[in-house]
Amino acid sequence: MKILVINGPNLNMLGTREPEIYGKTTLDEINNQLVEYSKTLSSDIELEFFQSNIEGEIVSKIQTANAHGLIINPAGYTHTSVAIADAIKAVLIPAVEVHLSNIQAREEYRKISYISSSCIGTVAGFKEDSYKMALLGLYNKLK
Repeated sequence: MKILVINGPNLNMLGTREPEIYGKTTLDEINNQLVEYSKTLSSDIELEFFQSNIEGEIVSKIQTANAHGLIINPAGYTHTSVAIADAIKAVLIPAVEVHLSNIQAREEYRKISYISSSCIGTVAGFKEDSYKMALLGLYNKLK
């Protein structure tokens, strides 16, 4: 079972970017934790990771995804990108939206997600554990 994990803009800065909101864990550390966690679920899970600060690259990656499922943290594009939402709908791959912070408890503009309606679920507010929760839910949906 192949799962594509996509991370959007500025997530390459995790660990140093606003640690009081996003934590001190880097994106590489999150990816490594997710690989280790996946092994506790099944030896059949293969994770592919992709990060981009460019909306079109994220759309292209979704369109060409060779995966059974998708975990996506669209970051700032959560609140602006109809293109990413449409790409998820177009490929018919079950997707879970992930956020490190609780976007519902933040600024008003962050409470709107253009991505959620394209996904089977959303996990937010648990820092790096949000990714593990997303993987668990997606794995259970796919098996």
